[in-house]
Amino acid sequence: MRHPSFDHACVDFCNKADYLAVMEFDDQLDATGLLCPLPVLKARKRLLALQSGQVLKVCADDPAAVIDMPHFCAEQGHDLVASTEETSAAGAIQVYFIAKG
Repeated sequence: MRHPSFDHACVDFCNKADYLAVMEFDDQLDATGLLCPLPVLKARKRLLALQSGQVLKVCADDPAAVIDMPHFCAEQGHDLVASTEETSAAGAIQVYFIAKG
């Protein structure tokens, strides 16, 4: 089940940054400052509390998360709806939107 905020028609009319800025999510996890495997382990635990189709937004700055998050989603049956990288004063932060499978 897709989250109701996923109006993919929007992608045709706006850029990815605009699309991600308005994407809705049900819970958020700040995993910045955590190293592998903690971002994935904490995401796994947080997803347990969500219903199927609900979306978790995960922010991480661990370089391994770029590989770990998509692999985790594929292995556990979750949908990695979107991912992007944002730049802040502290450095690069990856943002993942994961719909619980």
